[in-house]
Amino acid sequence: MLLGFFAACLVMAAGLPFRQADAADCRADPEPEVDWSACSKKNLMLGGSNFTGANFRDADLSYTDMRETNLTAAVLEKATMIRTWFTGARMEKANFARVEAYRSSFQKVVAKGASFASAELQRAAFDGADLSYASFEKADLSRASFDETVLSGASFAYANLSRADLSKASVAGTIGLDRAFMLLTRIEGLDLSRATGLDQSQIDMACGDAKTRLPEGLAAPASWPCPRD
Repeated sequence: MLLGFFAACLVMAAGLPFRQADAADCRADPEPEVDWSACSKKNLMLGGSNFTGANFRDADLSYTDMRETNLTAAVLEKATMIRTWFTGARMEKANFARVEAYRSSFQKVVAKGASFASAELQRAAFDGADLSYASFEKADLSRASFDETVLSGASFAYANLSRADLSKASVAGTIGLDRAFMLLTRIEGLDLSRATGLDQSQIDMACGDAKTRLPEGLAAPASWPCPRD
């Protein structure tokens, strides 16, 4: 009977998920593919670390120094990153979907093909960044800055670009702006001649000038140029 009882226990245990092996190790050293999901990593100095393929899903990285890090293919979905510094980081194909990154610095990052879908990026700085083919679909980018940012192939479909400054960005190819909210968006001097999804109502509420290039069929409104606020 005892043997039968222990055998039954072993069968039941085998059917249960072994959670400990899959749990995030919040005390692990910074390294490629580290699992810091749901970990608190606030106010740390992590600049220069290699986080290739790392998992930061639901982690708190607020006020943390992530400058010059390698975040290639890393997952940061739903992470909290308020006032976090990513200056000079590599983040190709990284997943920043639904992050909260108010006033964070993404200056001079290389984020080709990265996803910022539905991210909260109010007042974030992307100056000097390479955002080629990055996705900002449904992201909130109000008052974000894109000074000398490469935006070729990037998508801002349904994004909130109100008062964002794209006036000195570089668009060598297409840019997706389907139903983007562009209230007072600065597009002075920007080449939007190959933009997709752009309509006259968006142009009418944006702020351009005589150097702004528009797709065929769209015209600069009489309200241009807008005063600086």
